[in-house]
Amino acid sequence: MPSQTDSEKIYNKLIRKIKRIKNIGNAEGLLRWDQQVMMPNAGTPARSQQLSALSSIQHELLTDEKIGKMLDEIDEEEISKERRSAIREIKREFERAKRLPTELIEKISKASSEAFSKWLKSKEENDFSIFAPNLEKLIELKTKYAEYIDPDVAPYQVLFEDYEPYLGLEIASDTLSKLRKELVPFIEKIKESEVKPDRSTFENNFSGEKQREFAQHVLDILGFKWEYGRLDTAPHPFTSGTQYDVRVTTRFEDNLLDGLFSTIHEFGHANYTLGLPKEKYGTPLGESRGFTFHESQSRLWENHIGRSRPFWEYILPELKKKFPSIDASIEDVYKTVNKVHEDNLIRVDADELTYHMHIILRFEIENDLIENNIEVKEIPSVWNDKMENYLGVRPENDSEGCLQDVHWSHGSFGYFPTYSLGSVLSAQIYNSAKNDIDRLEEKMRNGKFESLKKWLTEKIHRYGKRYTTNELIQKSIGEEFNPSHFIDYIKNKYSEIYEI
Repeated sequence: MPSQTDSEKIYNKLIRKIKRIKNIGNAEGLLRWDQQVMMPNAGTPARSQQLSALSSIQHELLTDEKIGKMLDEIDEEEISKERRSAIREIKREFERAKRLPTELIEKISKASSEAFSKWLKSKEENDFSIFAPNLEKLIELKTKYAEYIDPDVAPYQVLFEDYEPYLGLEIASDTLSKLRKELVPFIEKIKESEVKPDRSTFENNFSGEKQREFAQHVLDILGFKWEYGRLDTAPHPFTSGTQYDVRVTTRFEDNLLDGLFSTIHEFGHANYTLGLPKEKYGTPLGESRGFTFHESQSRLWENHIGRSRPFWEYILPELKKKFPSIDASIEDVYKTVNKVHEDNLIRVDADELTYHMHIILRFEIENDLIENNIEVKEIPSVWNDKMENYLGVRPENDSEGCLQDVHWSHGSFGYFPTYSLGSVLSAQIYNSAKNDIDRLEEKMRNGKFESLKKWLTEKIHRYGKRYTTNELIQKSIGEEFNPSHFIDYIKNKYSEIYEI
């Protein structure tokens, strides 16, 4: 066995430190999951202090001068390409964290924990003013955060790079502009179509418990590994965890389809997390590439699988067993699950087309908030005006308007564009999978999804953060990020459904 170089020894020592930091972060993630799923309402004061303490400890460990010294001492020519990738990611985290005062990290963590409980109360009471002071505080803190990291770059760009560090805000902005340009007139054509899918079949007050049982059944069919995860409900669906322990949450609405698609969407996130290499746990090589890729996985399962005809040819008989009152043909159901309902107010319930109008609206508002172009108190009216402008519908209250998303209560400014980036990328990935996997849609029609899961793990999941976003796109599907695939997919699919 060859002896280790000095750089390899330093690398191994560095990774031991990084694993400790990541484990603290993962413990913090579990506390945040608990706060949204199981914690009693009165637990917020203690939980905010606990999260603040963990955030500050994690920050102090990450910014330790010893880590900087080890990064400087490693000769990257003496270590493998895979390890160089890990160094790239550690160095990026270290350099950004080093610029941030620990006190600021503590304040942001505490403020976001407190903001979440206020957001819940604000949403329940349908009153944005309850949440507004907390949001103002978070915006102030996150703006300072961005200025510390890079005072020469627009604050919103710095925040966006927390979620997608490699594609660039310009690509995100250009992608959203292309989607708006292509989708707005196409949605108008759909409005004029005589085809009018009916969702009332799925609006018969199905009990939440029965919906949950069916959601669990669907997760069984898709191949969710229950020994590594669980399903719960939350005010806003999300997934968190590691390749050893992944937590899926969903919510069950009046319409059966909304809870079902929420569950399938979150399964996509969970499936990515569970596909990460276990032997790399606690290192960048055992973490997901980023939010664009994460959202590509959730949107692929939700839309390219969950809203496909082959999936419903298999799942409809299963659904009818659970809910005998459902009496509809596969043709009617396929149109229903792909109904373009431009009057929908809720992002997570939106169809594949209007969904991006919801993202554009949020992107524009949070950009203006961070760049100080609008004030927090203006959000409800600005939100409602944009909804009316983009989708022709105006929220009647704050809960179905600007309070519907949890993201801003977490201080997650810059996250929203990755939903559209991920949707675009999902079309490219699915095209590639169809070309590579023999009779993929026939397998889906028979409830067989293992070949697709294996393909996704082989092409994407197993690499963790070894590659940048651009590199992983090239590595996995052999081409660059390209919105035209998604636009072609949308137009072909919905032209057939709406006979236009």
